Amino acid sequence: MNSFDPDAIRVHDAHFIGGEYLRTPGPTLDVARPSDGQVYAALPIGDESLVGQAVENAWHAWRRSGWATMAPRERARILRRFADLVAADAPTLAPLEAMGSTRPVRDAFAWDVPFTAEGIRFYAEFADKIGGQVAATDHGHLGMTIAEPYGVVGAIAPWNFPLVMASWKIAPALAAGNAVVLKPSEMTPFSVLRLAELAVQAGVPAGVFNVVQGDGRTTGDALVRHPLVGKVTFTGSTQTGAAIMAACAHAGTKPVTLELGGKSPQIVFADAPDIDEVANRVAKAVTVNAGQVCVAGSRLIVERAIAEPLAERIERIFRGLSAGATWDAEGTLAPIVSNAQAQRIEGLVDAALKAGAQARCGAQRAQVGAAGAYYIPTLIENVTSESAAVREEIFGPVLTLQTFDSEEEAIALARHADYGLAAGVHTADLGRALRLVRTLEAGTVWVNRYGRSADFILPTGGYNRSGVGKDLGKEAYEANLRFKSVLIDVNG
Repeated sequence: MNSFDPDAIRVHDAHFIGGEYLRTPGPTLDVARPSDGQVYAALPIGDESLVGQAVENAWHAWRRSGWATMAPRERARILRRFADLVAADAPTLAPLEAMGSTRPVRDAFAWDVPFTAEGIRFYAEFADKIGGQVAATDHGHLGMTIAEPYGVVGAIAPWNFPLVMASWKIAPALAAGNAVVLKPSEMTPFSVLRLAELAVQAGVPAGVFNVVQGDGRTTGDALVRHPLVGKVTFTGSTQTGAAIMAACAHAGTKPVTLELGGKSPQIVFADAPDIDEVANRVAKAVTVNAGQVCVAGSRLIVERAIAEPLAERIERIFRGLSAGATWDAEGTLAPIVSNAQAQRIEGLVDAALKAGAQARCGAQRAQVGAAGAYYIPTLIENVTSESAAVREEIFGPVLTLQTFDSEEEAIALARHADYGLAAGVHTADLGRALRLVRTLEAGTVWVNRYGRSADFILPTGGYNRSGVGKDLGKEAYEANLRFKSVLIDVNG
């Protein structure tokens, strides 16, 4: 968990196809470190031909290797070895992840790498636990369903948690017997290459897990449209998710799993136990990874009686955070992924302030060194539900505050026209908590906490424009299978 020299980290600026690194000529993208804005690599852009090569390689490797038809326990053993290698590789993976992303090295060691390994281990155990089933039919028939993999799953992972989000895609797909072609974000492309290396070392047949580099417009579009890709999984913005869904429909109506944007409320009632703990919980929900989290609890909706003391505590927590480079183990606030994203945050906050809102703290960048994009945690009050700061996903450490006097008013304020990814409820009243759990339009509702536990069994995904389908849980594994119905006439 120690600080490290980012210039000492070496990356493979290549694709990973058939178990080998592949460098290709042609256009490239500059890849910059979020912490200081320094360009450290040139990323090849995989064109339609390269993507076709990766998908066809995956398809043939899947067919030749018998990955789908091997004994399920053997597939599980290989994936468990993969998980063990990932966990043991933390001294390499954590600095690599931290250097090129917004993930502080302390968190990469303590959370990202262990969580990635444990997720792979979790899905390995599904390999021989879920299959088809015998159906209830009349005495003269035998009816059953048979679970089969799709073949090649096309996966597109986001930049905010590169390793973890990639594992959410590849682990259930591989466990279900599929091959995977993964396109990481062009902003954080390199740590997943090490993941692919480790998979081959563990015994995953070469080609069953390929990585293609590039942008969404060229590489991602070619991947989701390829006719040998049987299913697509994506985490990212609602706009991009809609485009992927349309592309999949035009390319042959293939199924999709989409975990998309959110604008999640945290509802705090005056009876919530321990206001200091609630303040810590609320603040952490919008400052982890500098708020660059799909489920960030970015809308604080608090009962008027405790609004001021809660706001004072949150403001104090915000002011106590210290921005620092991801390779500095002492920093407590991550950088923003790019200057363009920091400018977007500034624009949304400035628009809210010009419309009459007030910022209790923040509302400006933090200066860390000569470059890099950092934004001071910001608490905005006196906003209306029409404010862009309330309506739009900011994806930064910005918390809006609205007050209510009744449960009905709290529910009305929590409602969002577009998003329904997550919500938090803080109250000592169990009946009230259960009423809100049933009423809130959100794919996940946390009560007296905010954020996932290490229990992978609970699925995650959104309502409305926050997505289709689920990551994590049994649901993610089953989403990587298709089910064939069989009816046998035993008297025939």
